[in-house]
Amino acid sequence: MATPQYIFGSGTAWCTPLTDYTGAAIVTPTPFLVAGMQDISLDLSADLKMLYGSSSYAIAIGRGKQKFDVKAKNAQVTARIWNNIFFGMPLTAGIKTTVLDATGAAIPGTPFQITPTVPSSGTWAYDLGVRDVNNLPYARVASGPTAGQYSVAAGVYTFNTADTGKTVYIDYSYTATSTIAQKMSILNPTMGQAPTFQFDMTIPYNGNNFSLTLNSCVATKMSIGTKLDDFTLPEFDFSAQAPGAAAVGTLSWSQ
Repeated sequence: MATPQYIFGSGTAWCTPLTDYTGAAIVTPTPFLVAGMQDISLDLSADLKMLYGSSSYAIAIGRGKQKFDVKAKNAQVTARIWNNIFFGMPLTAGIKTTVLDATGAAIPGTPFQITPTVPSSGTWAYDLGVRDVNNLPYARVASGPTAGQYSVAAGVYTFNTADTGKTVYIDYSYTATSTIAQKMSILNPTMGQAPTFQFDMTIPYNGNNFSLTLNSCVATKMSIGTKLDDFTLPEFDFSAQAPGAAAVGTLSWSQ
């Protein structure tokens, strides 16, 4: 006797990019696992048109436009997931990030300059401020800093002689090369085209399996909410379409 089918757990999902943000087809798409899946919501809806006569209730109901919306939350963060689902823009190798200085350095004597050591043999990009031991900011000036001020050029920070020996914390942005990290410029495309992708999911339980394939999807929203004392779980909302009158997708049950 077959075990009754139930659905338990968040399921497993994959996305396969189909087109980029310009609508150009991706010649050799790379499918990827949406790792750390937390939950998936499938929302199907339809517009109803009701025909009335002289009585209270409709004498006929026609179903009009329909929607197949999906909401998915996952935990593992990768450039490929975010880009292929929502942005569809070119990715390049490399790091662009920031340093929040937690160590500090004492301002030396003449010429009263500090040059931070950039991580990963990277390149200083721009200044994000200087703080004293009480997290109070120094004022940035173009040149000739007085007490409590600093100037910076090409990653070299210059202070006043009156601040010699004081500990300061220098925050900044930097870039570096990498064979793993990826970055993307968020372009400003014209409206109309959007990246598309195929969505596959499956939920096995007790020897049964529920599966879904949506042949072409377009993201409607991406939400990224950080918390002080918890993990971030990005949410992706997207809708299925049927381009060229093709099938929207496939649903499959064990029973």
